[in-house]
Amino acid sequence: MTSTGQDSTTTRQRRSRHNPHSPPHDSSVTSKRGAKKGAVLRSSPKLAEVKKKGRMKKLSQETGQDLIVGLQGLDLNLEAKTLSGTGLVFDEQLNEFHCLWDDSFPEGPERLHAIKEQLIQEGLLDRCVSFQARFAEKEELMLVHSLEYIDLMETTQYMNEGELRILADTYDSVYLHPNSYTCACLASGSVLRLVDAVLGAEIRNGMAIIRPPGHHAQHSLMDGYCMFNHVAVAARYAQQKHGIQRVLIVDWDVHHGQGTQFTFDQDPSVLYFSIHRYEQGRFWPHLKASNWSTTGFGQGQGYTINVPWNQVGMRDADYIAAFLQILLPVTLEFQPQLVLVAAGFDALQGDPKGEMAATPAGFAQLTHLLMGLAGGRLILSLEGGYNLRSLAEGVSASLHTLLGDPCPLLESPGAPCPSAQLSLSCTLEALEPFWEVLVRSDDTLEEDSVEGNNAEEEEEEERPWQPPVLPVLTWPVLQARTGLVYDQRMMGHYNLWDNHHPEMPQRVSQIMCRLEELGLAERCLILPTRPATDAELLTCHSAEYVGRLRATEKMKTRELHREGASFDSIYICPSTFACAKLATGATCCLVEAVLAGEVLNGVAVVRPPGHHAEQDAACGFCFFNSVAVAARHAQAISGHALRILIVDWDIHHGNGTQHIFEEDPSILYVSLHRYDHGTFFPMGDEGASNQVGWAAGMGFTVNVAWNGPRMGDAEYLAAWHRLVLPIAYEFNPELVLVSAGFDAARGDPLGGCQLSPEGYAHLTHLLMGLASGRIILILEGGYNLTSISESMAACTRTLLGDPPPVLTLPRPPLSGALASIAETIQVHRRYWRSLRVMKVKDKEGPSSSKLITKEAPQPANPGSAEGLTTLEGNILDTSMGKTTLASSVQESTPPQTKSEAAVAELTQDQSSEAAVPDPTTSEGAVSDPTTSEGAVPDPTTSEGAVPDPTTSEGAVPDPTTSEEAVGGAELIQTCPALCTDNQTPPASPVQGATPQSSPTKLTGILRILELDNKAQGSPQPQIPEEERLLGEAAGGQDVDDSVLMQVFGDTDQAMFYAVTPLPWCPHLVAVCPIPEAGLDVTQPCQDCGEFQENWVCLSCYEVYCSRYVNAHMLQHHEASGHPLVLSYVDLSTWCYQCQAYVHHQAVLDVKNVAHQNKFGEDMPHSH
Repeated sequence: MTSTGQDSTTTRQRRSRHNPHSPPHDSSVTSKRGAKKGAVLRSSPKLAEVKKKGRMKKLSQETGQDLIVGLQGLDLNLEAKTLSGTGLVFDEQLNEFHCLWDDSFPEGPERLHAIKEQLIQEGLLDRCVSFQARFAEKEELMLVHSLEYIDLMETTQYMNEGELRILADTYDSVYLHPNSYTCACLASGSVLRLVDAVLGAEIRNGMAIIRPPGHHAQHSLMDGYCMFNHVAVAARYAQQKHGIQRVLIVDWDVHHGQGTQFTFDQDPSVLYFSIHRYEQGRFWPHLKASNWSTTGFGQGQGYTINVPWNQVGMRDADYIAAFLQILLPVTLEFQPQLVLVAAGFDALQGDPKGEMAATPAGFAQLTHLLMGLAGGRLILSLEGGYNLRSLAEGVSASLHTLLGDPCPLLESPGAPCPSAQLSLSCTLEALEPFWEVLVRSDDTLEEDSVEGNNAEEEEEEERPWQPPVLPVLTWPVLQARTGLVYDQRMMGHYNLWDNHHPEMPQRVSQIMCRLEELGLAERCLILPTRPATDAELLTCHSAEYVGRLRATEKMKTRELHREGASFDSIYICPSTFACAKLATGATCCLVEAVLAGEVLNGVAVVRPPGHHAEQDAACGFCFFNSVAVAARHAQAISGHALRILIVDWDIHHGNGTQHIFEEDPSILYVSLHRYDHGTFFPMGDEGASNQVGWAAGMGFTVNVAWNGPRMGDAEYLAAWHRLVLPIAYEFNPELVLVSAGFDAARGDPLGGCQLSPEGYAHLTHLLMGLASGRIILILEGGYNLTSISESMAACTRTLLGDPPPVLTLPRPPLSGALASIAETIQVHRRYWRSLRVMKVKDKEGPSSSKLITKEAPQPANPGSAEGLTTLEGNILDTSMGKTTLASSVQESTPPQTKSEAAVAELTQDQSSEAAVPDPTTSEGAVSDPTTSEGAVPDPTTSEGAVPDPTTSEGAVPDPTTSEEAVGGAELIQTCPALCTDNQTPPASPVQGATPQSSPTKLTGILRILELDNKAQGSPQPQIPEEERLLGEAAGGQDVDDSVLMQVFGDTDQAMFYAVTPLPWCPHLVAVCPIPEAGLDVTQPCQDCGEFQENWVCLSCYEVYCSRYVNAHMLQHHEASGHPLVLSYVDLSTWCYQCQAYVHHQAVLDVKNVAHQNKFGEDMPHSH
């Protein structure tokens, strides 16, 4: 599905967007003066003159006025106050609580001690604006928490140790201290103080270094070290007190912030993004709601974003990819006015809880990316982090970035691993229906065919990554931030025959005037300029060509005209050679200052432009290729082949730059330009997407070829997020040079595109995270004096450290632009791992977050009947909320089959209880799980995995079985909660199967049955493995027709696959009252009239068929967002959002009414 731009229509349920009409542009203007020789016939000089003068007149009278109107909303005025300063709340009182009964508890005062020591050592405390912490009032806490819960927490101040421990044991992974309540109130108040300061324009951004953490705390529940949910309270406070309408919450703690998610999962005013360790539910907090498939519901559907990591060892590249591919695009559409970060640092390498491999430099990158949002209004609130050194350095790195320091160079950026790519693909699939900006071309979802050595590299990538020793970060000490080169002598180059030529001297003088008016020039360090030396020019140009241009200094007017006409789109005057040398030399001066650390970044306001200049020819207004010479100069003075990224955003393809470096892997050249199928200047196929470089330089030339006009902010940012930045981070440049032509700007007479100054500012900001912030912008084209002045001013502001202006996208990216991006991605996926996308094969199944590629395990002896195995001994005493093991457990045979099964003996009253989370993966000591809301994963949803009694108390699926328990083994399931004494047994999931035991007998021992097709002695029809997994609205497990319920000997013992439903889910609030007319379980599907396998929606009570009939209930869910449905076949309740069955008091009334209608009597044991 692709978007068609402003007039696009789609069948997806995306939100409607306002698409204002864009001002008209002259799309017929497709080249600079004169086409490339041999490409097309030239117009007569007279006709060309008429066209040119008409364009310039139109620009001055109409387009220029439209541009001025469009720029009125851009805050670039001299009088505008630039916010500065980073707020910091750090209060020693927050260390006045600890665990009284366990000195080794990870969440302790030493965490803040380590942070303070690091900040003092690096001099960061003195650089921040210090704020005094304050206590959150009860009324403020009640924005998220219940008064009863707050009052209960308040009473803990007066409890003794025994009472505190008893209360703490009723929650999951918490401890209590007499000062816990006071410190939690102080922690919440600290974040609120920063909210007031940021929204009150006292500071630009801030960080609250607080404890206890907060993101697990729920409405009336302590959880995971957390009492009050600080960021949730802060979001509601910002909305209530400051009138903020849209808040983004980013949670990068390694644990999922379920408390925050549950608070906002129905609220479209808060976008919640969490990136966390999940491991198919095996990692704490063990919630299906933590998976990618949970996107919110009701009006909040699409506003919950979960990126679950399903393996340990995730690196910076994985986290950055999640931000680039998902968070930043969605956020641009969401347009937050405030960004809050639940900043846990337990994903850093060395953390004992997270077991991830992110680095402090990586968290600096994430912080930098967020600083481009919401006008820079960003607040970080400390959550987890339990390796003291990693925690301290992670906090320090983020604080450095908030203060405006450049991001350190990443040690080993690489590309996202296959597991991360799969998680991202699944999340994108879940979100695409709700966000227009995520629409992708189908081409980008094709799987890669890896050949030769690449296959070996792919295998290497999948192996667990061993992190290196945590690097010691260094932060540059700069006297000035941004260098500026300009020389008025460059105006000496002008057209002797045409005063209206677009490449006019006023281009540079107008830019400098605007920079001075806005006070930007005086904030920069003005650097001296010089002409380029012959040695510098000869690194990119031939001696013959340099000599030829030098000779023009002494030519007469007629000779100059003739010499200019011998090139493509060139005029020459006696000062041209000197001006061209000065432009190139000034750029080299700026490179020297950046590499010497004199400045961090820079702007070169130079002319004539350079990126069309070839090794031995002038072209397209260009004489010497300033960017190319500067790149070679940088490598020369650094003494090695410095990795340099050249980004060319001029609307015309930089043919000269491409040709100079097309065989050089040390220079990555990325160009975004109008191509128009080869008809836009410089014509031909040189700028096509399939031009990738030659020899060793293959893959290091990247062309994004626009095939039409009207490309604007949405298109360029989509290219940045999907293509430019992923490749750039993988390349990991040491210097970034930008061929900064502004002829793609709104109002340019040649470009016909719509980039805004705000858009250029955001493109610049995103590039500033690379190369330790060493980035230089060199002016190329741009022929509307207002456009280039405002655009360069916006970029300069950003280089100086001001946050980019708020950017509003009037429409999603044009479909033609998406096709161009997809085409380039398709070409370059073989060279860049970061562009490889894992296709989601099963969009419906709850376990489709794992791409099944392994073959089903085969028994050692296919002819043996031992493929049919039952195990006895795993006894679940769920009435006590605990799991016990029988004295003996039989081993499954043959030993090669890893899908070992265990027998669960359940009684009919024990079915609604949950098993105990693995205490080794939670955030501390695990208490009674029955008090933790939904803290246990459904073992049936991990691709058929069975709880391994050896891993914990029987609750966590064995990772060795998670992928391989399906295949040869086909499992039957039924919900024991529904098998009551007087109830007709649930229908078999196999059509036509007949129950062989009475409901009373079915409440006996339930065994997990492993059936191997080959062990049955006859071939069986194959079903795709994805369809064998637990489905939705399907009446139970989808199984092979050969699988029947087996009864052996005593019919009191039937063998089933036992499904433990969730005892609670956060979407039960969507259950609406039963209609007065009651329920009719014989009612047909409202769409197709089918009577088989129908379900009723528990929100609107409409009846539709399952996905195994015509999938109308699934379609109803996708259209309405209603999460819960009830089966008229077996009266089970399914939650689409949790992707699990649910058995809870909230659905018993409707189940009972359905049971009465179906059987004429109440459900027994309906408690």
